[in-house]
Formats: sequence, C-alpha cells, structure tokens
Amino acid sequence: MRLSRDDVVMRAGVVVVAAVLLLIVGLPLWSLLAKGFENKDGHFVGLANYIAYFSTPALFDSALNSLHIATVTTVIVVPLAFLYAYALTRAVLPMRWLFQGISLIPIFAPSLLPGLALIYLFGNQGFFKGALGGPIYGFDGILIAQVFYCFPHATLILVTALATADARLYEAADVLGASKLRVFFTVTLPGAKYGLISAALVVFTLMITDFGIAKVIGGNFNVLATDVYKQVIGQQNFSMGAVVGMVLLVPAALAFVVDRVVQRKQVAMLTARAVPLIPRPTFGRDLFFTLYCTVIAIGIVGILGMAAWGSLIKYWPYNLSLTLDNYEFSNFDANGWMSYVNSLEMAALAAVGGTALMFVGAWLNERTREFFIMRGLVQFLAFLPMAVPGMVLGLGYIFFFNAPNNPLNFLYATMGILAINCVAHFYTVGHLTATTALKQIDPEFEAVSASLKVPVWRTFGRVTAPICLPAILDIAIYLFVNAMTTVSSVIFLYAPDTKLASVAAVNIEEAGTTAAAAALCIVIVITSAAVKALHLLADRYLLDHLQGWRRR
Repeated sequence: MRLSRDDVVMRAGVVVVAAVLLLIVGLPLWSLLAKGFENKDGHFVGLANYIAYFSTPALFDSALNSLHIATVTTVIVVPLAFLYAYALTRAVLPMRWLFQGISLIPIFAPSLLPGLALIYLFGNQGFFKGALGGPIYGFDGILIAQVFYCFPHATLILVTALATADARLYEAADVLGASKLRVFFTVTLPGAKYGLISAALVVFTLMITDFGIAKVIGGNFNVLATDVYKQVIGQQNFSMGAVVGMVLLVPAALAFVVDRVVQRKQVAMLTARAVPLIPRPTFGRDLFFTLYCTVIAIGIVGILGMAAWGSLIKYWPYNLSLTLDNYEFSNFDANGWMSYVNSLEMAALAAVGGTALMFVGAWLNERTREFFIMRGLVQFLAFLPMAVPGMVLGLGYIFFFNAPNNPLNFLYATMGILAINCVAHFYTVGHLTATTALKQIDPEFEAVSASLKVPVWRTFGRVTAPICLPAILDIAIYLFVNAMTTVSSVIFLYAPDTKLASVAAVNIEEAGTTAAAAALCIVIVITSAAVKALHLLADRYLLDHLQGWRRR
C-alpha cells in the first residue's frame, strides 16, 4: 500500500514519541531492574540482593508496614470520601462550591504539610500532646496525615462516578415503592462500584508510594519509601536501594493492573436517553450532609491553618508571638528563596514541554492510521508511569542518566532532568486527558481537510489544537501544580543549585526547624492555589470564546 505524505509524517512522529517515552520511562526502569542484580562494584550477583532483602527482618517488616498502613488508610478514606462526594452530588448544600473547593486543598500542598501540622497539634510539644494515648510519631501520625492527603483524590473520582446517574432509575424505584435504603444498595452503590474500586486503588497506591509524610512523622515506623531513601542517601547502597524500589513497584503495579481490568468491565451509565439526576431539597438529608461536610471541611482547613499558624510562630511552644522571620529561608537553607524560584522554573518547564509532548503524542497516536505495533508501544509506555512510584522512577534516573557511558549524562543534576522526570512521572494523566479531548472531535474535520489536500499538521494547528485548548490548559496546570508539590520523584535528582522548594522543606524539617519547613509548604500551597484559580478563570473565558467560535 502506497503511503501518503501525511501518513509518512504521522508514522515518523509516532516513532519519535515512542523513542522519547522509551528514553524517559522505559530505559530508566530497565536500569533500575538491572541494578538490583549487581553488587556495589557493579558485578552481577544474581538474586543475592533480593535474598539479603527478604532475609533481613527490619527491611521485610517495612514492606508489611507499608501494606498495613495502606490498607487501613484505604478502608478509612474511601467511605469518608464517598459520603462527601454523595453530599456534593445528591444533596442540596448551601455553598456547595465552597465545600468542593475546600476538599481540593490537600492537592495543592506537598505531602509533608499534614505531617508538620500534626506535630504542632499532637507532637511532643503540641497543643494536644498525649490526646491520642501515645506519641503521634509512627503509625497513628502517618495514618491521620495520609487520610488528609489522600481524601481529595478519592473524592474527585467518586464525584465523577456519582454524577453520572440516570434519574429514570430512581423514578422507577419510587413508583415501585422501594425504600431509600433499598434504592441506595440496589441503584446507587452498583452504579458507583467502579468509581469505588478506582478510588480504593488510587488511595492504596498513593499511600504505598508516598515519602514525605512517613519522612516527617513516621518516627521508627519504617515503610518502603523511607527505606529506599535510607539505603540510597543514608548508606549509599544503590543496589539494595534498587531492590527496595522494585519491591515498592510491585503493589503499585498490581493496583494499576486491577484498575485497568475494572475499567474494561465498566459500562456506560448514561445513555443518550438518560435523564440527569437533579437532587430535590430534603430537609433532614440536607441538614445531615451539610453538618458532615462542615466537619470534614473544618478538619481540612484546621490542618492547613495549623501549619500556616505554626509557620508564623517565633519559637514554638515557648514564644507564641507572631513573626515573618520563618519566611526568611536563607536563615535555614543555603539556597534561601532560590529553591522556590527553582520550583517555579522547573514547574514552568514541565508544564510547557510536557504539555506539548503529551498532547502532540496523544494526537499522533490517536490519528495515525494502522501502524498498530508502534502505536501499541506508545500506549504501553504512556500508561506505564501510572504504575510506577515517583521514588522508583527517580532512582531509575540515577542509574540511567548518571551512567558514565550514557551520552545524556550531561543532563544529570540539571534543571532539565528534574523537569523531564516530572513529565515522565505524571505522563499518564496528561495523555489520557488529551486522548479524551481528541475523541470528542468529529473526524469529519480531518476528512474535509484531507479532501482539500490540506496538510495534516496545518489542520492540527488551525482546528484541532484550538478546539482542544481547554484540555491543553488542563494538562499544563496539572503538570505545574504537581511539579510544585512533588517530593518523592525528585528527592534523588537535585544538585545544590537546583534544589526545589518541596525538597528544601524536607531538608529544613530534617534539621529541626519545623516552622520554616511549614512556611515553605504554605508558600507552595498559595502558589498552586493561585495558579489553579487563574486556570478556572481562563477556562471560563476559553469556554465562552470556543462556543462563540463554534456558532460562527
């Protein structure tokens, strides 16, 4: 079959995208896997490192601790998030927008922020020390902080699941005289079951892979993420760090596989004839859920507020007068405010470069005809980061980019590698967002352009990209916010002059200056929230502009 010029260009583009993804995702993970079979001198030792790991009780106990805390966190977070999402979608709440906005706050914060706030509340010098019946450091502290950190992720998924409801099912249940409880268990829960499973798997994976919370408030309760850090940074044992990294990868990968299987079985809940469910005011139900959401919101705002207040305290707990001295970061870290500037620079690089790669890559993979093997490889590599913890990917970057014989070695310890790592870590969500937006465009646009002999890249620039501009902006903001808050994926990759704000907060807290660490976290929260607010305004403008363009 003779290929047209457009076909050749599109296929060449798919090959380039596959090569880039192989470079930033596939090869670093392969280097990590290979390192686990070598000793400190780089000689092949087979399974010796794995045997040493599983025969060392302290290391093996960390894996059990991670599974234990992840399971308990999931069991607590999913029901809490389900009730909150149910309130947002099925009850008539006053100031619903406020409750929805408050639930998103933890997304804008580095994961160590709730740990810092809990130290102020329940630590050895905290306001309520001893209130939990023992020290906050360890299992209890990690659990409470993780509930705060994971809650918005589960809520977002469950709001989406509960929003897609067909009112006709509920009307039929009313006609048949079914009780509210029976309707809940026979209509509502079955309709949201895939969302519940996805939320549970996301929370489980977040907990297994998080580093910041366990580092700040874990105490002697070791988990896999902190073990990787100790092996690499503390003992310079890269081979054992690779082994722990691979062990850390297993539960996250299994959760990802289960989620893929579940999503394949999911069927559409809304048909073309479906009637959207609009909740009607019911005093008792609405009062209950308003009180419930208020309690949850107070908990979220309380933890954030405690961190913010702690960042303004002169000398906790002996001098509670307010000061801005803790925001003079040069007094606590050699980089001072430059760490924050570095974060802004890295986040901007990741947002611009990553968005271009994700959207163009998704477009090439979606619109290229046939070429199934290479497109399948791109799809596989695009989905792979979802199953890979950030710390594992960062460790793979050490072994791959820092290898002396790698021509890309010059990237190591630069701002570029931090941005590349961030793009690779969060690639899957951006790819899915772009693919979803592209699927909503009528293929006739391309068909008409092709019939008029318009090159495919011109159609992309004049039609496809403008129509998908809201989705492109969503991807950019997603990358920017996550680049500002990430800790685990970059903790191994920075140099003294490229240290990021989230990493500086970890180092400052490690040095014992909790107030300054909290201050840096608050700066990150304010920045991320401000960028998200601008995004919402831009989204509204783009939506109005796009509707006007379509009408013309």
